[in-house]
Amino acid sequence: MLSGATILPLLAGCGGDGQSAAPRPAPVATVAPTPSPTITGTSFDVTPCLNQQVALGVSVTNLIIPDTIKMDLSKPNGFPNGRRLEDPVVDVTLAVLFLDLTKHPANLFASLPLNPPTNDVPFPSSFPYVAKAQGNPPLPPTNGSNYNFRTDPASAYVRVDRTGMPAVATALISPPQKNPYNDADPVDDVAGKFVPDMKATLTGLTNALADDFQRLNLNMCAKPVA
Repeated sequence: MLSGATILPLLAGCGGDGQSAAPRPAPVATVAPTPSPTITGTSFDVTPCLNQQVALGVSVTNLIIPDTIKMDLSKPNGFPNGRRLEDPVVDVTLAVLFLDLTKHPANLFASLPLNPPTNDVPFPSSFPYVAKAQGNPPLPPTNGSNYNFRTDPASAYVRVDRTGMPAVATALISPPQKNPYNDADPVDDVAGKFVPDMKATLTGLTNALADDFQRLNLNMCAKPVA
Protein backbone atom coordinates (compact mmCIF):
# COMPACT_ATOMS: atom_id res chain seq x y z
CA MET A 1 0.00 0.00 0.00
CA LEU A 2 1.31 3.45 -0.93
CA SER A 3 1.76 5.92 1.89
CA GLY A 4 0.55 9.50 1.70
CA ALA A 5 4.14 10.66 1.26
CA THR A 6 4.40 8.42 -1.80
CA ILE A 7 1.03 9.38 -3.27
CA LEU A 8 1.72 13.12 -3.24
CA PRO A 9 4.71 13.16 -5.64
CA LEU A 10 2.93 10.61 -7.84
CA LEU A 11 -0.08 12.88 -8.15
CA ALA A 12 2.14 15.85 -8.85
CA GLY A 13 3.96 13.93 -11.58
CA CYS A 14 0.86 13.22 -13.68
CA GLY A 15 1.04 14.32 -17.31
CA GLY A 16 -1.13 16.81 -19.18
CA ASP A 17 -3.63 15.51 -21.70
CA GLY A 18 -2.53 11.88 -21.97
CA GLN A 19 -1.14 12.44 -25.49
CA SER A 20 2.07 14.26 -24.67
CA ALA A 21 4.45 14.80 -21.83
CA ALA A 22 4.10 18.27 -20.37
CA PRO A 23 7.30 20.33 -20.20
CA ARG A 24 8.40 21.56 -16.82
CA PRO A 25 7.90 25.34 -16.39
CA ALA A 26 10.70 27.36 -14.88
CA PRO A 27 10.37 27.54 -11.10
CA VAL A 28 8.75 30.71 -9.81
CA ALA A 29 10.87 32.65 -7.34
CA THR A 30 8.82 33.02 -4.18
CA VAL A 31 9.51 33.82 -0.57
CA ALA A 32 9.49 30.65 1.52
CA PRO A 33 6.12 30.50 3.29
CA THR A 34 5.92 30.57 7.04
CA PRO A 35 5.35 26.99 8.21
CA SER A 36 1.69 26.45 8.96
CA PRO A 37 0.64 25.59 12.52
CA THR A 38 0.93 21.99 13.56
CA ILE A 39 -2.10 20.11 12.35
CA THR A 40 -4.11 18.76 15.24
CA GLY A 41 -7.29 17.63 13.52
CA THR A 42 -7.88 14.65 11.29
CA SER A 43 -10.83 16.03 9.34
CA PHE A 44 -10.86 19.07 7.08
CA ASP A 45 -13.33 21.37 5.39
CA VAL A 46 -12.43 21.65 1.68
CA THR A 47 -14.94 24.41 0.93
CA PRO A 48 -12.19 27.11 0.98
CA CYS A 49 -10.32 25.11 -1.69
CA LEU A 50 -13.34 25.10 -4.00
CA ASN A 51 -13.95 28.81 -3.42
CA GLN A 52 -10.40 30.13 -3.88
CA GLN A 53 -9.61 32.00 -7.09
CA VAL A 54 -7.28 30.57 -9.73
CA ALA A 55 -7.48 33.75 -11.82
CA LEU A 56 -9.37 37.02 -11.46
CA GLY A 57 -13.03 36.11 -11.12
CA VAL A 58 -12.39 32.40 -11.71
CA SER A 59 -12.78 30.05 -8.74
CA VAL A 60 -11.82 26.39 -8.57
CA THR A 61 -15.52 25.55 -8.71
CA ASN A 62 -15.84 27.58 -11.92
CA LEU A 63 -13.13 25.41 -13.46
CA ILE A 64 -14.45 21.98 -12.55
CA ILE A 65 -18.20 22.60 -12.84
CA PRO A 66 -19.08 22.04 -15.57
CA ASP A 67 -16.12 19.85 -16.51
CA THR A 68 -15.34 21.54 -19.81
CA ILE A 69 -12.51 23.55 -21.32
CA LYS A 70 -13.24 27.24 -20.72
CA MET A 71 -11.95 29.80 -23.19
CA ASP A 72 -12.25 33.59 -23.14
CA LEU A 73 -10.93 34.95 -26.44
CA SER A 74 -10.39 38.38 -24.89
CA LYS A 75 -7.73 37.00 -22.53
CA PRO A 76 -4.32 35.35 -23.10
CA ASN A 77 -4.58 31.65 -23.85
CA GLY A 78 -3.17 28.93 -21.63
CA PHE A 79 -4.49 27.19 -18.55
CA PRO A 80 -6.86 28.07 -16.92
CA ASN A 81 -8.05 29.99 -20.01
CA GLY A 82 -8.19 27.11 -22.43
CA ARG A 83 -5.19 24.81 -22.57
CA ARG A 84 -2.16 24.44 -24.76
CA LEU A 85 -0.64 21.05 -25.54
CA GLU A 86 2.34 21.81 -23.33
CA ASP A 87 0.30 23.02 -20.33
CA PRO A 88 0.80 20.76 -17.25
CA VAL A 89 -2.93 20.89 -16.53
CA VAL A 90 -3.07 17.93 -14.13
CA ASP A 91 -0.26 19.29 -11.96
CA VAL A 92 -1.87 22.72 -11.82
CA THR A 93 -5.34 21.33 -11.11
CA LEU A 94 -4.04 19.27 -8.20
CA ALA A 95 -2.19 22.30 -6.82
CA VAL A 96 -5.29 24.48 -6.82
CA LEU A 97 -7.32 21.68 -5.20
CA PHE A 98 -4.92 21.24 -2.28
CA LEU A 99 -2.76 24.35 -1.81
CA ASP A 100 -3.49 27.79 -0.44
CA LEU A 101 -2.93 29.96 -3.51
CA THR A 102 -2.25 33.01 -1.37
CA LYS A 103 0.88 31.23 -0.13
CA HIS A 104 1.95 29.08 -3.09
CA PRO A 105 1.92 29.53 -6.90
CA ALA A 106 -0.45 27.32 -8.91
CA ASN A 107 2.50 25.86 -10.84
CA LEU A 108 4.29 24.60 -7.71
CA PHE A 109 3.75 20.90 -8.48
CA ALA A 110 4.50 21.46 -12.16
CA SER A 111 7.87 22.97 -11.18
CA LEU A 112 8.99 19.83 -9.37
CA PRO A 113 11.72 17.90 -11.28
CA LEU A 114 9.41 14.99 -12.09
CA ASN A 115 8.09 15.90 -15.54
CA PRO A 116 10.20 15.56 -18.71
CA PRO A 117 11.53 19.00 -19.73
CA THR A 118 10.01 18.74 -23.24
CA ASN A 119 7.77 16.48 -25.26
CA ASP A 120 9.61 13.40 -26.57
CA VAL A 121 8.56 14.29 -30.14
CA PRO A 122 8.37 17.95 -31.25
CA PHE A 123 4.87 19.31 -31.79
CA PRO A 124 4.08 20.03 -35.47
CA SER A 125 3.39 23.68 -36.31
CA SER A 126 0.28 22.84 -38.37
CA PHE A 127 -2.98 20.98 -37.78
CA PRO A 128 -3.50 18.62 -35.97
CA TYR A 129 -0.47 19.91 -33.97
CA VAL A 130 0.12 16.59 -32.17
CA ALA A 131 2.84 14.18 -33.22
CA LYS A 132 1.99 10.98 -35.06
CA ALA A 133 1.59 7.83 -33.00
CA GLN A 134 4.90 6.08 -32.38
CA GLY A 135 5.55 2.41 -33.10
CA ASN A 136 3.23 0.34 -35.26
CA PRO A 137 -0.35 0.94 -34.10
CA PRO A 138 -2.98 -1.45 -35.49
CA LEU A 139 -4.95 -0.29 -38.51
CA PRO A 140 -8.55 0.78 -37.92
CA PRO A 141 -11.24 -1.78 -38.80
CA THR A 142 -12.48 -1.60 -42.38
CA ASN A 143 -16.13 -1.92 -41.39
CA GLY A 144 -16.28 1.35 -39.47
CA SER A 145 -18.78 4.13 -40.12
CA ASN A 146 -16.08 6.42 -41.56
CA TYR A 147 -17.94 9.50 -40.36
CA ASN A 148 -16.66 12.94 -41.25
CA PHE A 149 -16.10 15.00 -38.11
CA ARG A 150 -16.46 18.24 -40.12
CA THR A 151 -19.94 17.53 -41.48
CA ASP A 152 -21.61 14.74 -39.49
CA PRO A 153 -24.15 15.75 -36.79
CA ALA A 154 -23.51 15.52 -33.06
CA SER A 155 -25.68 12.39 -32.94
CA ALA A 156 -22.91 10.53 -34.81
CA TYR A 157 -20.60 10.85 -31.82
CA VAL A 158 -20.46 8.82 -28.62
CA ARG A 159 -18.87 10.21 -25.45
CA VAL A 160 -16.30 7.76 -24.07
CA ASP A 161 -14.34 9.94 -21.63
CA ARG A 162 -14.06 13.37 -20.04
CA THR A 163 -11.15 15.51 -21.19
CA GLY A 164 -12.15 19.02 -20.11
CA MET A 165 -10.23 18.99 -16.81
CA PRO A 166 -8.20 15.75 -16.75
CA ALA A 167 -7.58 15.64 -13.00
CA VAL A 168 -11.29 15.84 -12.16
CA ALA A 169 -12.33 12.40 -13.40
CA THR A 170 -9.03 10.93 -12.20
CA ALA A 171 -8.72 12.41 -8.71
CA LEU A 172 -12.12 13.75 -7.67
CA ILE A 173 -14.54 11.09 -8.88
CA SER A 174 -14.75 7.93 -6.75
CA PRO A 175 -14.32 4.54 -8.52
CA PRO A 176 -18.05 3.59 -8.44
CA GLN A 177 -18.92 6.90 -10.11
CA LYS A 178 -16.24 7.01 -12.81
CA ASN A 179 -18.25 5.27 -15.56
CA PRO A 180 -21.47 7.19 -14.82
CA TYR A 181 -19.43 10.41 -14.77
CA ASN A 182 -17.82 9.70 -18.14
CA ASP A 183 -21.22 8.80 -19.61
CA ALA A 184 -22.89 11.93 -18.23
CA ASP A 185 -23.23 15.31 -19.88
CA PRO A 186 -21.70 18.58 -18.57
CA VAL A 187 -25.29 19.70 -18.07
CA ASP A 188 -25.42 17.12 -15.26
CA ASP A 189 -22.43 18.85 -13.66
CA VAL A 190 -24.26 22.18 -13.56
CA ALA A 191 -27.22 20.43 -11.92
CA GLY A 192 -24.84 19.31 -9.17
CA LYS A 193 -25.21 15.59 -9.83
CA PHE A 194 -21.59 14.74 -8.98
CA VAL A 195 -20.75 17.59 -6.59
CA PRO A 196 -21.28 15.53 -3.39
CA ASP A 197 -18.99 12.79 -4.71
CA MET A 198 -16.31 15.30 -5.72
CA LYS A 199 -16.39 17.02 -2.34
CA ALA A 200 -16.34 13.71 -0.42
CA THR A 201 -13.38 12.42 -2.47
CA LEU A 202 -11.43 15.68 -2.07
CA THR A 203 -12.13 15.60 1.67
CA GLY A 204 -10.87 12.02 1.94
CA LEU A 205 -7.69 12.81 0.02
CA THR A 206 -7.07 15.92 2.11
CA ASN A 207 -7.57 14.04 5.37
CA ALA A 208 -5.12 11.36 4.21
CA LEU A 209 -2.44 13.75 2.91
CA ALA A 210 -2.65 16.53 5.52
CA ASP A 211 0.29 15.28 7.60
CA ASP A 212 2.43 14.97 4.45
CA PHE A 213 1.66 18.54 3.42
CA GLN A 214 2.58 19.62 6.93
CA ARG A 215 5.96 17.87 6.81
CA LEU A 216 6.67 19.55 3.47
CA ASN A 217 5.77 22.99 4.90
CA LEU A 218 2.99 23.35 2.34
CA ASN A 219 -0.03 25.42 3.35
CA MET A 220 -3.31 23.69 2.56
CA CYS A 221 -6.40 25.55 1.41
CA ALA A 222 -8.57 23.22 3.51
CA LYS A 223 -9.25 24.15 7.11
CA PRO A 224 -9.35 21.79 10.12
CA VAL A 225 -12.85 21.01 11.33
CA ALA A 226 -13.23 22.23 14.91
